[in-house]
Parts: sequence; structure tokens; C-alpha cells
Amino acid sequence: MRYGPAPLTRHLRVRQDRGHTVLEFRGEIDIAAAAEIAPHLDAATAGTDARVVIDLTRVEFFDLSGLRLLYRARHRVTEGPGRLLLVCAHPLTLRMLRITGLSRRLPPWPTLDAALEQPGPAPE
Repeated sequence: MRYGPAPLTRHLRVRQDRGHTVLEFRGEIDIAAAAEIAPHLDAATAGTDARVVIDLTRVEFFDLSGLRLLYRARHRVTEGPGRLLLVCAHPLTLRMLRITGLSRRLPPWPTLDAALEQPGPAPE
């Protein structure tokens, strides 16, 4: 599925890169930001063959609301032959991903290039 023009929001930028829809989360991802991001995330993950990257590189704060977004996206994409990749290098966010077990289901890549260079699903 091809996602339309990038939304101009404070917490999200959307663009296409190497056949993937890249959702770049920005700033503080809390309950208010999640409400703003969710419709765009749902649109990007709507197709059965969605190829999506969630990039957390520009995130300064990430709470349970952000985790819910990641779990939702993973659930929607893994129901079909789609692909979901995660980019994250922030130590506190990585710790949260490890503690919750999400890093085993959605392994984070340190950069967008590293994620997009992978020929298949991310390693376990």
C-alpha cells in the first residue's frame, strides 16, 4: 500500500524510502502524541503487504502509549505477509523494549540504513 502525502504534525513525519513507508516519530511520545500518530500508523499498516519502518531516532521521551503503538503496528503487519522494522538507539527506550519483551518480537536496528539493508525479516 502506498501511503499519501506526509502529514505535517509535531510528532510524526511520513515518507517513502526503498519501498517502505517510514514513520518517523518525533519529540515526546505520550498519550497526546499517540492519539495524533495512531490514525497515520493505522493507514500505513492497513494493507496485507504493508512494508513499514517506525523510526524512533528523534524521540526524546517514550512511554506506555508509544509501546501500545508499536504493539498495534506489529499485530496489524504480522497478520499478513507484510514487514515491520523498528529503528531505535536511545538507551532508555531500548531498555523499555527489553523489559517488556517487545525487542524479541520487534528487534530494533540502530539506523534506518541498517534496517532497510536487511533482505528479509529482522533477526530474532
